[in-house]
Amino acid sequence: MNHLIAELNGISKRRTLPAGIYALTSELHSQGRSNIEVASEILASGVPILQYREKAKKVRIMYEECLALRAMTQQYGALFIINDHLDLALAVGADGVHIGQDDLPLSKVRELVGPDLMIGVSTHSPAQAWAAVSGGADYIGVGPLFATNTKIDVCDPVGLDYLDYVVKNLEIPFVAIGGIKEHNLAEVIKTGPGQWP
Repeated sequence: MNHLIAELNGISKRRTLPAGIYALTSELHSQGRSNIEVASEILASGVPILQYREKAKKVRIMYEECLALRAMTQQYGALFIINDHLDLALAVGADGVHIGQDDLPLSKVRELVGPDLMIGVSTHSPAQAWAAVSGGADYIGVGPLFATNTKIDVCDPVGLDYLDYVVKNLEIPFVAIGGIKEHNLAEVIKTGPGQWP
């Protein structure tokens, strides 16, 4: 009921997506370092957004890591987003949750998390981007731009044409993602503004 009253009054504590690098955790790809260790270095370097993305850990372990990361992101004034797990986002007081095309529908996620959490939606096409905008997403993920091996169930690369479409046609904040490396970063930056994990 309090969520409904806040929405009716136009009051929301929801933060907006800042410009800059959008970092994701992935202990599997961290060369033996823990999420806490890597996140500490990321946040100390001034990165304004950290997303917790772990697919194969037990919930209790993820909860404990997210509690520590929530404290760290607050210390540095960074946004803390949790991938997929609405329950963890709510339990640790995260700033937002990021969902994919095969997760709960955006409208149901908003109903469950209330007005104060940001919701990001992964998109792979203009139709998906427009659906996220009309559904009230706070930002979208645009990608994967290039081939990536950091995710098992990833779709084919969408390329820079889709990023260019988003830049030219949508006003929603976005995160460019997927296979972005030192050798192609300049192309991504040239195509358009946004955040890059």
